[in-house]
Amino acid sequence: MALNSIGLNTEKTKELANDLNTLLANFQIYYQNLRGIHWNIKGKRFFDLHVKFEELYTDANVKVDEIAERILTLGVTPLHTFEDYTNAAKVPVGKNISQDEKAVNLIVESLTELLKIERAILDKSDDADDEGTNSMMSDFITEQEKTVWMMKAWLGETV
Repeated sequence: MALNSIGLNTEKTKELANDLNTLLANFQIYYQNLRGIHWNIKGKRFFDLHVKFEELYTDANVKVDEIAERILTLGVTPLHTFEDYTNAAKVPVGKNISQDEKAVNLIVESLTELLKIERAILDKSDDADDEGTNSMMSDFITEQEKTVWMMKAWLGETV
């Protein structure tokens, strides 16, 4: 078993980095969705949602950078073109969404897809003894589960 310079199995690391690239692509779509609903939201809840969506896209932007840096730490080049992002996208693309409930549902649907990807990476990173990726995924999952709960509560739904 070949180890890289940070002590991880080279083959498992390459696979994890590829999965992180899929997550990166999907986070970029999620981020752009958040920008779009932030810009286009209308209605009586505009002021509250406009601020919330900005908070979410700011957080997503930070996570995009963290994911890309983790990919680089694992020795692989992060995806960085819109073509790559759309080809790897599992997160739904929201276009011209200005209605509050549609916007919040888009967030829930997007986070649901991101959580699936993150849980799969969490399993693989555990198997590869990759604590850095494991910790990152664990933190993302905890935060995003809470956001899903809050968005579902706003919609008057349960998780």
